[in-house]
Amino acid sequence: MDFASQIAPFTWDDFEGSVSVTMYTSHKYKAGLFKTRKKEGFDGSGYDWESLAQVFLQEKASDLLEKIDFDSEHLCFVAYSTDKEAMKRFVLMFKEMCENDVLLADIFSRTTPQEPVTEADMKSILERGK
Repeated sequence: MDFASQIAPFTWDDFEGSVSVTMYTSHKYKAGLFKTRKKEGFDGSGYDWESLAQVFLQEKASDLLEKIDFDSEHLCFVAYSTDKEAMKRFVLMFKEMCENDVLLADIFSRTTPQEPVTEADMKSILERGK
């Protein structure tokens, strides 16, 4: 099996000096998992996937915490790094965890919904920077 197939529905993008892993939430990958905690605010957004990935990193690959960054949006999960090997290790481990329903549910049980930055939040941030 080739690398792209191993990590699907996540996709790998190689840029000059960095790499990223993305997944559009329209894939509905593991949608049933997020439905189990819909009342808590989960809907399977990119923000939810980012929260899940952060708990995964903290608990299962803490040595990668400083090497992997995120820039997710509601419709897209995005992880990126300048360390190609660290990102490759992350995405392979993360995908393996996602395919193990017991481990996935366990990690998800400690995940909290991440609120997206609102327009009002952004205005406040910009005002403080003036």
